[in-house]
Amino acid sequence: MAHHKSAKKRIRQSAARKTRNKAASSEVRTVVRKVYATKDKADAEKFLKEAVSILDKNVSKKRLPKNTASRRKSKLTKYVNGLA
Repeated sequence: MAHHKSAKKRIRQSAARKTRNKAASSEVRTVVRKVYATKDKADAEKFLKEAVSILDKNVSKKRLPKNTASRRKSKLTKYVNGLA
């Protein structure tokens, strides 16, 4: 266990960050699944817009690499455009 005040603070900070990051990555997975789960193009486009927004937000907060988000957005867009 940490003995210094600064080390204890660092432990608290990392625990808080871990909680936030885990929630954010869970949110990303959820919206991506929503897009793939729908077969209706109109609904898929709505979910795609939401997914792109969440991916961009996570990139701006440095929770997700830029190229990873870009790749996911591209894949999702291709899926939605392929729907009839």
